[in-house]
Amino acid sequence: MFPHRNRARAQLTAAATAVAGLLLGALATSPAQAAPVGAPTAQAAVDHSSCRPDGLYATAGVDVPYCTVYDSAGRERMGADHQRRVIGYFTSWRTGKDGRDGYLASDIPWDKVTHLNYAFAHVDQNNELSVGPDSPGNPATGMTWPGVEGAEMDPSFTYQGHFNLLNKFKKQHPDVKTLVSVGGWAETGGYFEPGGDRVASGGFYTMATHADGSVNHAGIETFADSAVEFLRAYGFNGVDIDYEYATSMKDAGNPLDWHIANPRRAGLNAGYAELMKVLREKLDRAGAADGQHYLLTVAAPSSGYLLRGMETYETAKYLDYVNIMSYDLHGAWNEYAGPNAALFDDGKDAELAAAGVYGASQYGGIGYLNADWAYHYFRGSLPAGRINIGLPYYTRGWKNVTGGTNGLWGKAPSADCPAGSGLTTCGDGASGIDNLWHDLDTEGKESPAGSNPMWHAKNLERGIVGDYVTQYGFPAGFELTGSYARHYDSTLTSPWLWNARKKVFLSTEDEQSVRAKAQYVVDEGIGGTMMWELAGDYAWNEAKGQYEPGETLTTLLHEAFTDASPYGAKRATTDLPAETIDVDVAFTDFPLGDSNYPISPKLRITNNADVTLPGGTEFQFDYATSAPGNARDQSGFGSTIVRSDHTGNNIGGLDGPYHRVSLKLPGWQSLAPGATVAVDFVYYLPVSTPSNWTVTVGGKPYAIPGDLARGTAPGDPGDPGDPGDPGEPGPCTAPGWASGEVYTGGDTVSWEGHTWRAKWWTQGDEPGTTGQWGVWEDLGAC
Repeated sequence: MFPHRNRARAQLTAAATAVAGLLLGALATSPAQAAPVGAPTAQAAVDHSSCRPDGLYATAGVDVPYCTVYDSAGRERMGADHQRRVIGYFTSWRTGKDGRDGYLASDIPWDKVTHLNYAFAHVDQNNELSVGPDSPGNPATGMTWPGVEGAEMDPSFTYQGHFNLLNKFKKQHPDVKTLVSVGGWAETGGYFEPGGDRVASGGFYTMATHADGSVNHAGIETFADSAVEFLRAYGFNGVDIDYEYATSMKDAGNPLDWHIANPRRAGLNAGYAELMKVLREKLDRAGAADGQHYLLTVAAPSSGYLLRGMETYETAKYLDYVNIMSYDLHGAWNEYAGPNAALFDDGKDAELAAAGVYGASQYGGIGYLNADWAYHYFRGSLPAGRINIGLPYYTRGWKNVTGGTNGLWGKAPSADCPAGSGLTTCGDGASGIDNLWHDLDTEGKESPAGSNPMWHAKNLERGIVGDYVTQYGFPAGFELTGSYARHYDSTLTSPWLWNARKKVFLSTEDEQSVRAKAQYVVDEGIGGTMMWELAGDYAWNEAKGQYEPGETLTTLLHEAFTDASPYGAKRATTDLPAETIDVDVAFTDFPLGDSNYPISPKLRITNNADVTLPGGTEFQFDYATSAPGNARDQSGFGSTIVRSDHTGNNIGGLDGPYHRVSLKLPGWQSLAPGATVAVDFVYYLPVSTPSNWTVTVGGKPYAIPGDLARGTAPGDPGDPGDPGDPGEPGPCTAPGWASGEVYTGGDTVSWEGHTWRAKWWTQGDEPGTTGQWGVWEDLGAC
């Protein structure tokens, strides 16, 4: 858990022209076609609601121009040869001004990527989105690179720096979308001044959440307004939020921010949810005015520990897609030497084994430190196509490793932890030539982490000392100690380098692992991949006889996806009813942090319809197979698992996305209009928001508006519609209630246009006055 500015930690666009009668696939956005900033663009009549992705929140009263980005199936249009996303993070600090090789917009393989995330902007002390003050030294808006081929500024823009070059190349590649990424490991709770000093301003923590844990509505409004202005000013297609982390787990995120974050833990989830809702709505309104849909995305953690404290990640519905940081799954923050970014569990993870995860029956043998588990976590609330898995173009590693198989699942404990890490025990991170991309701790010393660009790792593998090492402080003529043998585990789909002489273990990525992950993305219908960071990719320089920054892995991903089938655009795997009934569901009252085990929220079911739900009403929903199929209620609702797409452990991957749960209102209990019932619920590994709800009343199933499913009308309760069901009252056939009569359990009466059933003996209790827990059960209007 080291501070990292050079990575994400686990971790003026044009208005599109919609032409009636043309294929939606012909629509495009491009700075080359730019209208005046913020100016609305006339459009032919287009039913934009038909392009809304399945499950995406729809801002009320706004005709969001979804069809400028999505097709009629709700899939993102990215160009003819891009069936899946290839999203690259492009960082601000690799400018070359520090005497090291830079990585500029001209180095990006523009024909291979679909999206670029600029890292990072931050939340400033005024709660506004910012990249710092304008100056010639500002990489984003002021810096220039005289004499560097391809880095010539475009004079049509009023700013310079990376933003000028990004928009210059977008003119040539109009299908590529750019997003500004806000936050990151080092700038979630603060930001860097131009001189390089970090200001611990509070960042996301204080902008979204007050010190008492309440939502900071004013801060959120300010930030969201500034985000809209920023996109319009600099030509971005959207904003990517990298908030690390809005979790209730104590001491999560950057240790430099703990004094700010820990007192707010109880309110971070609520603040995060409100932030994303307000951002979504303001971006939707701006998009309607500007004639283009603005993207809202996040970099999401993959750690089961962090996600346990993020409740059910209810923010997912506001996002165009989620980029899972499915890396940093193992690192020198502890002693267990394992893969940085395993695709699957192998049942041998030393960290999980030490924690008793494999031996505890309630976990079902499910290992949760792998990309497949993280994907299935988010698949519980999103279609596969609104999820992207992350790939690291950098290494993680340890030295002095003992045990394991060629270092894999060995141990490397240390008590000499980096200053500012907040750790008293940690792993013995690889250092020196095995830690080229290292950060400095708070005392200015190297933070050992085994962090290297993949091109340097490839040189180590071949015993090559690249000519660039002098830029990193190594002397000319430097020689390697020992050899770095490559190993590969086909279950984990993870390669690594093992230096037996130095006992150094470096977790890597290369063509074999990336090809396997690309095939996984294709097979599962996943939206694509995200890479941190583009500057770590490699190519072989034949003339120099060494690896250097390149595009080998990015090209492999592009080629793997070129002829792939379209990604999965539906969330549900079975057909849902087209009609809805206005029932709201929410999982609430999660215990905080380490107290949240087993995970034990309340499921609150609220009847917003104008009909009473009678006893016996059945509710069904899907929850993710990231948790085993042993979820249950503890409130007498008789919950059962009616279908499981996966059983048993997850070695080699989970089989399917869902467990389906059924529970029913007890026969003696009805749910009147406006009433809420709370159900105590328990499960054992994190899941995102359960989805694909049905409510069966009188034998007829209905969907619910809150699922935001395509094919239903979000926010419309629908009309149950069948004679005799709660929406079609018939004549009052039961005898009228009389205050002097004695009634016993099961007796029915009519009163005030409704039929009522007595639950037990009663006399003188007027129906409708005793409440949902009282003697009279409302059977509906008559």
